[in-house]
Amino acid sequence: MTKPMLLSDFTRLPSRTRASVGAGLSGAIDIVADAAAPSHAFLRYAWYAAALAAYGGAARTIMVEEDDLPVIALPFVRVGPAIARVATIPGSYWPFRSFPIHRHADVPAVDALLDMLSRSVNALRIGPVVDGDPALEALLPRARTKGWAVLDRFVANSFVLDVQQPDWPRGSTLRKNRFHEKHLAEHGALDWRFVGAGEWDAAFDQLAAVEQKSWIAARTDGRDAKFTDEGHGGFWREVARDPVVAAMLSAAVLSIDGAPSAFSFDLDAGTTRYAIANSYDPAFAKHSPGKLLYYRNLVRARAAGLRSVDWGAGDSGYKTTLGAEQGPALRDWLLVRPGVPAFVGAMFKRRWAASGNPGG
Repeated sequence: MTKPMLLSDFTRLPSRTRASVGAGLSGAIDIVADAAAPSHAFLRYAWYAAALAAYGGAARTIMVEEDDLPVIALPFVRVGPAIARVATIPGSYWPFRSFPIHRHADVPAVDALLDMLSRSVNALRIGPVVDGDPALEALLPRARTKGWAVLDRFVANSFVLDVQQPDWPRGSTLRKNRFHEKHLAEHGALDWRFVGAGEWDAAFDQLAAVEQKSWIAARTDGRDAKFTDEGHGGFWREVARDPVVAAMLSAAVLSIDGAPSAFSFDLDAGTTRYAIANSYDPAFAKHSPGKLLYYRNLVRARAAGLRSVDWGAGDSGYKTTLGAEQGPALRDWLLVRPGVPAFVGAMFKRRWAASGNPGG
C-alpha cells in the first residue's frame, strides 16, 4: 500500500518576484486595487488618469509581480527641475495620496519596488496620507532598512465618527433637527435627494451651483472648490466616468423650491465613508441646512452598514458636534534614495518637518 504524501513532504518553491517601470499608467493598477485593502479600493487606473487630466503631468508606473500576479502598483509623476529627479504620486488631496498594494504582498515584493524606485527617482513624495496607511506600513520599514532617508511632516489630525455607536444620533438631536426643518420649510418646498448611478453629470452641476453661492466663492479665489470649473470639478467628473469608482461615490442634495441649497459628497470604500465635501447656501444659514442634510446622510450610511465616517482635516467644530473624535494624523512623506541623495535628504529632515503645520 502506497503511503499518502503529507503537506510537509512537499517543498514550497520560492515565488518569482519581478519589478518593471513603464511609461504611462498601467492597466494592471486595477488588478492590484481589487486585491488591496478595502480602504484603498478607489485607487484605480481611473483615479490616477483623472488626476493627470485635471492637473497635468506625464506618469510612469512601477509594477511588481509575484509569479506573474501584479501585487504592487506605484504611479508617479515628476515634479520640480528635471535634474532633481523628484516625483510624487498623482491623485486628489483627499481622501489621500497613496498607491495600491496587494493585501498579501510580501517583503521581496516591497524590496523589488524600492530597488526599481531607486533607479527611477532620487526622491518620492507620498501623501498626505493617514498614519497606518497599509502601503506605507509595508514600505517604510524596508526603506529604512535599505538606507533610504525617510522624512515626514505633520499636516493635520483627522476626525472620525463611529456611526454604529449605540444611541447615535440622540433623540434630542433629531427633535431639534425636525424643529429646524419645519422653519426651513417656510422658505419653500424641501426636497431631500440622494444621487444614484447615471446621475453624476447633472449632480455635479448642482453641487457646483451650491459652491458658487457659498462662503468658498465669497471669501476665496475659488480654486479649492471641489466641483466648479475653477476648482477641482474636472477631476471628479473624470473619476465618475469609471463605473467602479462611480459606484463608490455618494451625494445628498437639499433643494428649496427647486434650487440646490445644500449638499454632501462622499466616497465609500469598504466600511469607511470619506467625507469629501459639503456646503450650503448662506441665505439659509440660520436654520443649518448643511447640518440637517448631513444628519440624514449619516443615518442613511448607518442603515447601509458603514461603520465610520472619516472627515479628514479642518474645521473640527461642526465635526465634533456631530460626534466625531480625533483620528489618525495626516502626514506628508518624502523618501530619498540611498547614497548621496539620502545623506543630503537627512540634512533637510528638520526643515521638511518644519514646513508642515504646528501640532504634529
